[in-house]
Formats: sequence, C-alpha cells, structure tokens
Amino acid sequence: MSTELTTDSEYKRLLMRISEVYTTGQMRAHQAVNIHITETYWQIGHDIVEFEQGGKVRADYGTALLANLSRDLKLRHGRGFSRSNVSRFRQFYLVYPKCATALHILSWSHVIELLKIEDALERGFYEQQAIREKWSVRELQRQKNTSLFLRLAAGKDSSEAA
Repeated sequence: MSTELTTDSEYKRLLMRISEVYTTGQMRAHQAVNIHITETYWQIGHDIVEFEQGGKVRADYGTALLANLSRDLKLRHGRGFSRSNVSRFRQFYLVYPKCATALHILSWSHVIELLKIEDALERGFYEQQAIREKWSVRELQRQKNTSLFLRLAAGKDSSEAA
C-alpha cells in the first residue's frame, strides 16, 4: 500500500503542500524570534544609556557599569551577556536610537557586522544591500572585506568626472 501511495499524484501533492507549510512556518518562526531578539537587545542598550545619562553619580559609576552588568547578568541568565555583548547592546542603541524596523529583517549577527562600520553612510549602504539582496552574514562580511562600498563609490566618482 505504501508503494501505491508514493506514486499517487494526490499523495505527492499532499507531501509537497505539507513541506511548503512546514518550510514557511519555520521561516516565520525564525523571523519572529529575530524581531524579538533585536528589539530586546535594543531595549537593553536603551536602558544602559538611560542609566548612564541619569546623573553625575551614575556617570561616575559608568566606568565599571558594563563589566558589572555583564557579571551580574551572566549570573542571573547565563551565557549571552559577555562584556563585549553588553557593550554591543549599548552601541546598538547609540547607533540606531530609533530601532529601525528594517534591522528586524537582519539577524543579530548582521547587526554586529554593521556596528563594526564607523561611517554612517557606509553602514547604511551595507544595511540596505544586505536587506535587498538577502545576504547571509558571511556574504555581508565578504562584501565588506572586498570594500564593495568604496569600489562602487570610486566607480561613481570616475564616471562623474568623465
């Protein structure tokens, strides 16, 4: 009977439909998790900056703030709160104070790569390209390492000069 089912066109359609539903569900779940992770990390960064800007006493405390937060959050929540991650959460808020919704399309690993770019124009270029072209993190790194932004800018400058 199972041999008959695997050759039956209705069974093949059912199999295809279930596979499509499952794949779509996985993709939506991944996107939902990514949105919430990105919002959570932005909010953590916001709270850190607000605390830092809350007054002179807190500003003096700020020199050890990130290290203390890292230590205490690791004790409460385990991994994920290294000193560098806590610093990235803060930087994320400072670079994106409005928590751009476009960033929700990208993973936290994408955001980390973007935060490494100091120039806002260049960072915006890579952000938009990563979203538009659906770059993986490795592809984003590759494009950054090959200076796509600078190559395109140089090409544009030379065409304008001609």
